[in-house]
Amino acid sequence: MRPLALLAALVALVAAGVLAVAADASATGQSWGPETPNFNLEVILRASGGGSGFGHVKFRQPNDAERIIYLDTWVRGLAPNHDYLLQRAVDPINVVDGTCGDSSGWLTLGQGMAMPPQRITTDDNGTGSAALFRNVPVAPGSAFDIHFRVVDAADTTHVVLESACYQYRLSL
Repeated sequence: MRPLALLAALVALVAAGVLAVAADASATGQSWGPETPNFNLEVILRASGGGSGFGHVKFRQPNDAERIIYLDTWVRGLAPNHDYLLQRAVDPINVVDGTCGDSSGWLTLGQGMAMPPQRITTDDNGTGSAALFRNVPVAPGSAFDIHFRVVDAADTTHVVLESACYQYRLSL
């Protein structure tokens, strides 16, 4: 009987947590998704050139009239107490096929168009985060291939992390 009571308590806790998350999302007025096609991405950044480190970009666009994409970014395993920048490039060929190609059109991301771009500053352990965003000036429903990289802020030719190619469609 005891395992059954424990299972019931666990189910109740999970249900309460799910309800709390749903209530929190409706309280803020932000609705995310849908996920098909890809309106939101979980971008994984891996060390380039045999280096160490790892990163993640939570790429989100609320379902609203704005075309603002939020890029909650974190990195770990990089040089301590150092500044980095997040950049993105889209495939210059207008065919959405999951192939980003060799892009030279890297855009440094930050707090909208504010200059200089927001940096990702690591702590004593080489971990850092930044809440970035970008207004996307393309028509709703536009689709493109996109990839990301993190560069050293002191030498933007030095790529420390990079992602695979992702397909993205701007929410309607």
